[in-house]
Amino acid sequence: MAVRMYQLTVDSHDLPAQARFWSRVLDWRILFESGDEIVIGADALALPGMCFIAVPEGKTVKNRLHLDLTPDDQAAEVERILALGARRIDVGQGADATWVTLADPEGNEFCVLRAKTSLTD
Repeated sequence: MAVRMYQLTVDSHDLPAQARFWSRVLDWRILFESGDEIVIGADALALPGMCFIAVPEGKTVKNRLHLDLTPDDQAAEVERILALGARRIDVGQGADATWVTLADPEGNEFCVLRAKTSLTD
């Protein structure tokens, strides 16, 4: 039996703002939108996507799962993502970390890795 990841679902307090933020970060587009759910993706046939679902509460604890983004230019991407509304956070990474830890507008942690030249870097 084969299985593929379909989408990552993110609880969101401000659904449209979260979907817009991540669409801009990933250069994806909104594929589906209703009052309690917004799905974004590279296109309608590309997997995985991200689904933002409305919840009444805000984030209160550290994520158990987070995204790692791999850029062509780490410094440029970090600055671009900060300008979109992310913020730098400290989750205990050392000064010698090769990644930058950020939080999206609702506080969900994610990392921008150093530039990758292969899948094993």
